[in-house]
This record gives sequence, structure tokens and C-alpha cells, in this order.
Amino acid sequence: MNFTSDNCYGAAPEMIEALARANDGADASYGDDAISARLTRRFAEVFEREVAVFPVISGTAANALSLATLVPPHGAVLCHATSHVVVDECGAVELFSHGARLVGIEGEAGKLAPTAVEAALARFVKGDVHHPQPKALSITNATELGTVYRAHEIAALSGVARAHGLKLHMDGARFANAVASLGCTPAELSWKAGVDALSFGATKNGALGAEAVIFFAPAESGDFEYRRKKSGHLMSKMRFVSAQLEAALDKAGWLAHAGRANALAAALARGLEGVRGAEIAFPVETNAVFVRLDAAIAARLRAAGARFYDWGPPEACGRRLVRLVTSFATPEADVAKLVEIAKA
Repeated sequence: MNFTSDNCYGAAPEMIEALARANDGADASYGDDAISARLTRRFAEVFEREVAVFPVISGTAANALSLATLVPPHGAVLCHATSHVVVDECGAVELFSHGARLVGIEGEAGKLAPTAVEAALARFVKGDVHHPQPKALSITNATELGTVYRAHEIAALSGVARAHGLKLHMDGARFANAVASLGCTPAELSWKAGVDALSFGATKNGALGAEAVIFFAPAESGDFEYRRKKSGHLMSKMRFVSAQLEAALDKAGWLAHAGRANALAAALARGLEGVRGAEIAFPVETNAVFVRLDAAIAARLRAAGARFYDWGPPEACGRRLVRLVTSFATPEADVAKLVEIAKA
């Protein structure tokens, strides 16, 4: 019963099949292959507009390189205080931007509010050489706490960003889960709401290792190609990365996988709601369930083989916040078993 992360399960069958097809014969290297060319066209279809697409092999690279392209060394990136870019990427944004500052902002349930962004921006004096200059706002969808931004919420944040001359970046490591949760189109949840650059995640959703940076105005992709090369993410056999992304988009499989993971999380949350000593901490909108558990329940689950992360230190009430994540490949039986053990 592994609920630590959607990274823990293997690849979806269509990914293995796509890699096998890409392995048949020879093709051009460094992204000049036929599969990578098809991928750009396919993303344009999915997002309903011309886009610039740059495959990479990790979400950290996608976030750091896209933000480094949008923000100069003297700039600042505003983001949620719990966001992956500021908490879990080991200073990658600062490294690849040559010193841009990350500014964490608090927000309820993992989401930023326009008023909080406005308040943070007010602390910087525009044009003052003593202050880093805010140049980008980065949001995560789905958020680190499993919640989602609706299109109108993204548009409101985009309005603030535009008013202050900032670009809007979206960390979409679980973008598929957000789209599947809301039932909207990818376009509605990205560029139509004001997103300039998207880190499109596939690794958590069935790929072996494939992400893509998408610029919705290709002319604004700047020197990304050179940054990707310098960072070691221009793969010589790029067709194998592109093949995974193409397979994900084929027949909307990426949304089907995300929808299954979301449904399993919802079932898990429903099961735990009736457990004495368990309290759901945040709305369960995608594939992550955050629950405050009595220590005895957590210990019983782990003794039975369940794996999950503690999310912070023990609370004063004796409970601990834990995170349970489902994936496209999580067995339904594991969800049922965890609930059964929790209720025991």
C-alpha cells in the first residue's frame, strides 16, 4: 500500500509501447526528429493555439529553466510559500536564473489570493536599484495541497500580474489532475486565463521521465533553447522523451489516468471521513488526501504496510498531518484495505 507519491508507480503500458516504436530504426538527434515535430503540432491541437514546446526530463528543470527565461538575475519570482519551486527544488530557480529571488507568500489551502500578491508586491519599490524587481508570478495547479485553481481564479491573478508587468508561470506537474478535476479544457485553464508559460507534467501521470515547457506565445520563449542545452536537458535522443509525451496526449489518455487517480483519492477521503481520529484537512480536489490522524491510527496503518508521508511535526492535539497520494496505477484494493485498517 504505497501512498507516498504518484512518482512511486511505474510507467503506463502505452509509454512502453511508444518507446518501443521510437526504438525502431534511426532518426535525427537533439529534437530534430519526426516525433518531436509531431509533438509540437499535437500540443497546439490540445491547447487550441500555436505554442513553443520544449521537452525536458524533470519537473525541476521545467520550472527552473522556464522561470530563468522569464526573470533576470536581479528579478524576483512571487509564489506560494509551500510551492515546489521554493521548498523542494534545492535552489534550482536561483541557480539557473543566476540569482533571481523567490518570494514565498502565504495562502489558504495552497492557493494564492490576488490581495496577498498585491500586498507582497507593495513591499518592492519599482525601479529602486536596492530592491529585486518582481518579474514573474508562479502558481501551482494542482497545488501542493491537492487543491485546484479555477479558471476565474487564475484570470484574477493574471490581472494582478499584468498590472505590475509580471509574467504568469504555472507549475503543472499535476496539470492533468487539475484539468480532469474541473472538466474544463486545457486552454481554459492555461493561456485563456492568462498563463504565459506552463511546466506540463507527465512523469507523475504515467511517463518514465518526461515533462514539457510550453510557451503560449512562441516569440516569448526567448533564449530557452540555449538554457536547455547549457543545463544538460537537450537530450541527444530526444525522440524517446517526446514519444512519452505524444503517447500521453494520444486519445486523451493523460486525462483518463489523472481522472482515475482523482477518483481513487475521492474514494479514500470518503472512507476516512467516518473514521474516529481522522480529519480531512483540505478539500480533496485531485489525487492527494491530507488528513490529520491520531498517532495510534498512523502507527497501525504503517504496521500493516501502508506507506505515506508525514506533513510537518506533530500537532498540539496529538495528531499529525499526513499526505496520501493516489496514482493512475494505485490498486483499488489498496484504498479499500487502508480504510478498513483505519476503521479497525
